[in-house]
Amino acid sequence: MDAPGELIAAAVLAQQLERERLATQAAERELAKARQELRRISQTLTARVDELEDERALTLHLASTDGLTGLLNRGAFAAALIERLEAAQAAGASVALLVIDLDRFKNLNDSLGHHAGDQLLIEIGLRLRSTALPGDVVCRLGGDEFALVTSGENLRKRADAITKLLTQTHTIYDRAIAPGASIGVAMFPADATDAGDLQRFADMALYRAKAAGGSRWSAFDDELRQASATRHSLEAELRRAIPAGHIVPWFQPLVNAADGRISAVEVLARWNHAERGMIPPGVFVPLAEELGLIAELDGAIFQSACQRAAPWVAEGLIDTVSLNVSQRELLDPSFSRNLIRRLAGTDLPATALAVEITETFLVNDLSMARRHIERLASHGVRIALDDFGTGYSNLRALLQLPIHTVKLDQSLIGGVGRDPRVS
Repeated sequence: MDAPGELIAAAVLAQQLERERLATQAAERELAKARQELRRISQTLTARVDELEDERALTLHLASTDGLTGLLNRGAFAAALIERLEAAQAAGASVALLVIDLDRFKNLNDSLGHHAGDQLLIEIGLRLRSTALPGDVVCRLGGDEFALVTSGENLRKRADAITKLLTQTHTIYDRAIAPGASIGVAMFPADATDAGDLQRFADMALYRAKAAGGSRWSAFDDELRQASATRHSLEAELRRAIPAGHIVPWFQPLVNAADGRISAVEVLARWNHAERGMIPPGVFVPLAEELGLIAELDGAIFQSACQRAAPWVAEGLIDTVSLNVSQRELLDPSFSRNLIRRLAGTDLPATALAVEITETFLVNDLSMARRHIERLASHGVRIALDDFGTGYSNLRALLQLPIHTVKLDQSLIGGVGRDPRVS
């Protein structure tokens, strides 16, 4: 090749190499930019992941923590209790569950206000924290109820100390307050081997402590175990007794003082158990409410009472059949509508039925009571206000309701004939 040709070829090659060098540099710059962008994105993602983890941790904390006291809430406590019991079972250790309920807390709230009540709950939480040992679980179950899960060792000494600490005077808004506290204790595995029974047994011990006057602790024992077994058996029998018609209406005569005539009867539910004998309504009615059977029980008594009393009304022997209604039923917005529907399926005229509503319910939920009373009265049902004098009701509000009868509480008339002030 001649010299000019070689020069041209060399020049072309040089230009090509230069272009490649420039392209490489440009690619390297773009790669550097891409790497820088990737680092920025990575840093952003890392920061966002950290934020999300913080948010998740905060959400979990808020979901598991009582907002007022900072203690574990009921939901978190249930999981923590199960975890503690599993660990104790693996280690062959004992665990004590203490359920704590303040005495007279409602009186404090009513007299000093909810802010003072909240301050007391915070103070109780702080005192419980101060007694906690490593590994203990402290919780606010809700309201004025707390719980402590701790080792079963030295239980009596610890329960005494905690009771003493919680019943000491609290200073709330410069006022000395001593509401007292009751504690129920149950042991794992001596009393119960699962969390549900352990809580139930601790609650039973708590109720006994409160029934004994409060400001004390009580431990689950054989006496309470027998009571638990009896209650469990009674629950099963009650579920069978209602549909079987073993709980029947009795009729208490109401006498007209003017002429001595039996003008009405009050329906009373009675359970004459084949083996246990007569079971008081004060036992099986609250049990039916707890088990969600009260509507079924009231419905069965209502149907049976109407069936038996309708002929008495038709023959003019009585004018009215009076029916007590549980507060649990009255809280159901559909109660009065359901009662009217059931009444239509009987031979008892609506005008011969009187429904007794306690003054306490009237005071606690006037709006709901008004709806029920007005609906029943519009169908001809008579309304009787029971236990008048116990609920501090507004007389003006009573005058605005279609109430036909007022039954005075015993506390208002107990001294009639003996105390001139009452007479």
